[in-house]
Amino acid sequence: MQDQYRREINYLRISLTDRCNLRCIYCMPAEGVEKQHHRDILSLEEIAEIAEAAVELGINKIRLTGGEPLTRLGVTWLIKRLSALPGVREIGMTTNGILLPKMAQELKDAGLTRVNISLDTLDAARYRQITRCGTLADALAGIEAAERVGLTPIKLNAVLIGGFNDCEIPAMVELTREKPIEMRFIELMPIGDTDIFGPEAYIPVDTVLERAPELQPLPDGAPGAVAKLFALPGAKGRVGLISPISHSFCSSCNRIRLTADGFLKPCLHSSREIPLRGLHGDELRRTFAYAIGQKPEEHNVLSRTERSDAARNMHEIGG
Repeated sequence: MQDQYRREINYLRISLTDRCNLRCIYCMPAEGVEKQHHRDILSLEEIAEIAEAAVELGINKIRLTGGEPLTRLGVTWLIKRLSALPGVREIGMTTNGILLPKMAQELKDAGLTRVNISLDTLDAARYRQITRCGTLADALAGIEAAERVGLTPIKLNAVLIGGFNDCEIPAMVELTREKPIEMRFIELMPIGDTDIFGPEAYIPVDTVLERAPELQPLPDGAPGAVAKLFALPGAKGRVGLISPISHSFCSSCNRIRLTADGFLKPCLHSSREIPLRGLHGDELRRTFAYAIGQKPEEHNVLSRTERSDAARNMHEIGG
């Protein structure tokens, strides 16, 4: 399924909820989110129906996000439904990992392929600060649980924030030496409540190469992959650099997002949203295809002074 710029769109990100058991500073307000009524978000059956239509149109990669997707009751049932769809080759999840020690095995058994786990710091005090209520030990236990049951390869996502965690770059890179993980550094995006960090927070991911000069470039990943890959000599894992600010990857974007309340977002940084709730059959497929056709060639310029046009915070869109 191609958009009007001949990009192959095969990747659907589905937000299961805008709620989370953490309160990360760059993602949501300290008081949490205004709770939506259950009737305001898609049911699991509606999500499964939309995903089935998407797969029929050519989507073969699905990622479940939030908020925190593991706080959504019935997530295991949904994964079983999605994994049974013909043509789906990967079902991933982006999670903070806190609930993985209890749920990892059942998620694996249901058909979850692998996980991305948010880990912005290796310092317990900083972890508490950035999440407002979480503990590093719980996140590390989640990573261990994912490793144990085979939700691999594991990718660890660190939002790179100047003056907060850039001093930890060497230690985070070092995690890849003995473990087959991908440590990914993502530039802080000007979306939501990020002004609290100040302008010095917006540093390019090239900073990682300056702080870890041993890193060597690797061949590009799969088509549509957004991370530039590097590795330490002889390391079991690798490092990924994701640069939505300094080096946009719009020309190879292969994804579309479904919000928890039933809107398709052709572009993360656009306010354009197409409602899908209540649509079925041919009408659902036509509208989904129409949304693909509405993907812009590129998003607005992003910088420390130029904000995203997304019109929602990240917890409302999905990671």
